[in-house]
Amino acid sequence: MHLLYEEDGHFKAGTIVTDNDSSLQVDSQHGKRVKVKLLNVMMRFATPTPTEMMSAAQQVRDDTDADFLWEVASQEEFGFIELGTEYFGHTPTPIESAGILMRLHESPMHFYKKGRGRYKAAPAEALAAAKAGVERRQREAETLAAYVTELTNFTLPEALSDQIDALLYAPDKNQIAWKAIDAACKLTCLTPVKLLHRCGAIPSSHDYHLQLFLREHFPRGTGFTEVESAPAMPELPVAEVAAFSIDDASTTEIDDAFSVQRMENGNWQVGVHIAAPALGILPDSAMDTIAAQRLSTVYYPGGKITMLPEDVVNGYTLSEGRVVPALSMYIEIDADYQVLGQHTKLETVPIVANLRHECLEQDFNHANLIGDCPAYSYQDELTLLWHFSGALEAARGKTPDPKLPPRTDYNFKVENDRVTITDRQRGNPIDRVVSELMIFVNANWGKWLADTETMALYRTQQNGKVKMSAKPGPHVGLGVEQYTWSSSPLRRYIDLVNQRQLIALAQGEAPPYPPKASVLYTILRDFELAHDAYNDFQRKMERYWCLRWLQQENLSEINANVIKENLVRLDGLPFVARVPSLPELAVGTRVGLTIDIIDLFEVELICGFHHKIEVVEDEADSLDA
Repeated sequence: MHLLYEEDGHFKAGTIVTDNDSSLQVDSQHGKRVKVKLLNVMMRFATPTPTEMMSAAQQVRDDTDADFLWEVASQEEFGFIELGTEYFGHTPTPIESAGILMRLHESPMHFYKKGRGRYKAAPAEALAAAKAGVERRQREAETLAAYVTELTNFTLPEALSDQIDALLYAPDKNQIAWKAIDAACKLTCLTPVKLLHRCGAIPSSHDYHLQLFLREHFPRGTGFTEVESAPAMPELPVAEVAAFSIDDASTTEIDDAFSVQRMENGNWQVGVHIAAPALGILPDSAMDTIAAQRLSTVYYPGGKITMLPEDVVNGYTLSEGRVVPALSMYIEIDADYQVLGQHTKLETVPIVANLRHECLEQDFNHANLIGDCPAYSYQDELTLLWHFSGALEAARGKTPDPKLPPRTDYNFKVENDRVTITDRQRGNPIDRVVSELMIFVNANWGKWLADTETMALYRTQQNGKVKMSAKPGPHVGLGVEQYTWSSSPLRRYIDLVNQRQLIALAQGEAPPYPPKASVLYTILRDFELAHDAYNDFQRKMERYWCLRWLQQENLSEINANVIKENLVRLDGLPFVARVPSLPELAVGTRVGLTIDIIDLFEVELICGFHHKIEVVEDEADSLDA
């Protein structure tokens, strides 16, 4: 005697060896001895053999139309042999019964399983919906296959042309468009971005990187909403100084300016004047909310995203020809440029000039400071500030070591999609004057806040780690006991917050942020996250434009210095790359490299080692100097 049984969702036939009450020992059609529970036995039969049975039953299954079988079936629950009787018009043979059972089992949208060998026909509405779903999936599969074919041939399907932004920046992985992209990427071994680029869907690699950043950090766009007018400016005394600023030509948010005056006692008074937007941007105002969301101006080659709207910046920036509110620190120094005292004052300051690096560097430089040169504007003031900045640097214990090579900064200028990269030595007279005076005011304002136990946000560095803190602490790298950011209130929200506290101290009023104000801890956390993200973006775009410059100049080779192991710094660029083929060479070794691959989407450069550059003795001496 043979039987048909169900195992793991499949029907099998075998020969009974032992028949027990709850289970049977069976030799399957393939000759394997198995144990079959009585519950899983569908029917027993004498003929044909199990192998013949399965072959013939599968033929019956294939010949049976599920739609016609559904029409024959009762609307009530039924067994497969009952349906076979209706379908064939006679009591079905074992082969016919098995074939009907297989067709019922393999047609779940036509028949619902109700028990062992028992089924119920699906309602007409449910069957129609299920069929529509099958047809839809079939159409989607055909569409998907067509998309994949086009994409692997690097042609963009027309239907995907209006979905590029979503596919690049916020893909819905359940959508057919993304499934096609994903399948094509696996076949072409490309990333989605590179695949779409090969298909001509990304006209600008620069815009891709910019939009990637904007969608994450400026999802509502970079524009500003309308806000209420700033409150009326308080009556402030007018400073009896002629202040001038020092910035590059692209700076519109001019935060700081300087003045120099001879005092009646023969000493000098140096004024550091910081723009005072805190007078008009009050805590919890609409404009304050905007600044607190942005937290900082974002800089990148060829562009910037300001923290404050242009009209607000224009109201407080220290542009020439205006008398603007400022928080001023006046420093008295003697003939040896030593600080004798300092005080802070809230006032309006006449700004008589905005000196720009590009023009100023031609006159205010090391060569002219130590030798004779033609007179230039603000020569006396700048020379005094240079000597004073040297004294401040020495007081911090940070006098440069002449044996160390000078550090280089790089400026990027992007015009009409072409980039110019120029270098300038860090620590030149302009840099030293501006940086030392900013360090002085930030350190001393930080001390004032700490001494008066006024809540503020500090920049600290201890154990090699730089971080923001709500408590004063040393900044080892700068060599000061405490250091706030308070000199760039038009560009950094931390500075704006600290300026509110400083203005309150200068006016003898209660600070807007009391001790342990929880909002400052929130600001601190949010600022650090934003500051890191903005800096990462700036560095990424600087690397990007370095790669664009290599393409622009059509270079196939470039020289570099070995930093360590296979890490090198390219000549004339702020770009560090790994060169896997670089042999083991000493740090500082000069090498020639081949430029093999420039990847503007991954912002990576693949170089190969070409040769070691032998440095002649005269060149080595000049490098050491």
